[in-house]
Amino acid sequence: MGTIAARLPRTRPSAATLLGAGLLVAVALALPALLSPFWLRAFTTSAIFAIACAGVGLLYGRLGVASLGQIALVGVGGWITLRLGHATSVPFLVLLLIAGGGTCVIGVLVGLPALRLSGLNLAIVTLMFAAAFAVVFNATGFPDGGDGFLGRATGSEQRLALERPALGESDAAYFRYVLIVTALMFGLIAAHLRARPGRQWAAIRQSEVGALAAGVDTTRSKLLALVLASFTTGVAGGLLAANAGVLDPGNFGPQESVILFAVVLIGGAFSLLGAVLAGLLLEAFPSLLSDLGVEGNLIFVVFGLGLIHAISTAPEGIAGQLQGLLAGRRRREGHEGDA
Repeated sequence: MGTIAARLPRTRPSAATLLGAGLLVAVALALPALLSPFWLRAFTTSAIFAIACAGVGLLYGRLGVASLGQIALVGVGGWITLRLGHATSVPFLVLLLIAGGGTCVIGVLVGLPALRLSGLNLAIVTLMFAAAFAVVFNATGFPDGGDGFLGRATGSEQRLALERPALGESDAAYFRYVLIVTALMFGLIAAHLRARPGRQWAAIRQSEVGALAAGVDTTRSKLLALVLASFTTGVAGGLLAANAGVLDPGNFGPQESVILFAVVLIGGAFSLLGAVLAGLLLEAFPSLLSDLGVEGNLIFVVFGLGLIHAISTAPEGIAGQLQGLLAGRRRREGHEGDA
């Protein structure tokens, strides 16, 4: 077993990832005091979707699996959180864990058969699953404090918004709460990337046949990646549900999954920094256009051009380009020091 592990490529945390972790505390303390309520909500939502983007990056960047159903899993996590949050007095942190676990079950049931496919076939199948979930969400709606299994208020029943956790009742406090959970989810993913699973995923992406020859159980490795991506995405759905207290089925259509996948490619699917940038592109950038009074549909033009650029000239996305600039600067400084 040790010989097999030695043959697997090793992964190390990037300097940008370590730098981002170091800046987290400063951001959590400084931003709420500097931002307006509009921008505070925009950055909170960006941090939430950065978790979902990290799940997409894990599947695509490490295994080459193009999953177009991630937004549906965000909706599943949000549905579970809303239903249990209204029906029970379970602490919110426990709700997030339950939402992550429940989304794992759904993600594995849906994704494991699809993992037998690859390329365009896999993308189409996961997109169809996303469309199916969108139909279900539109038909049933999201729980709002009513009775019954669906938890939908009818007639004269009062519709309720989910309460935020005690540590995150205000917008500023919830922003910090979301940042902490985001850091924990990123840390969970990073720990797997630095350990044996990360080396196995790298071997599978390089060559699945070669990984099998090296003794890697490719099915189990893919399943672990699917479980990890589904769990973190379910947690993101729970955070999103508590952000506003309600969820709109119209925000979980299959087109949203396609946009999410596109911004992950633009931000960078091979690092957690890319997930952060993708979250900002997905939520904060449209808010910037809205704040400037720019036509909202322009965002699709920007994303389209960014995707063309990422596919043709920058496969590692913006994050890869930034890391390349930092590496080049360090090399230049090293040469100057030697001189």
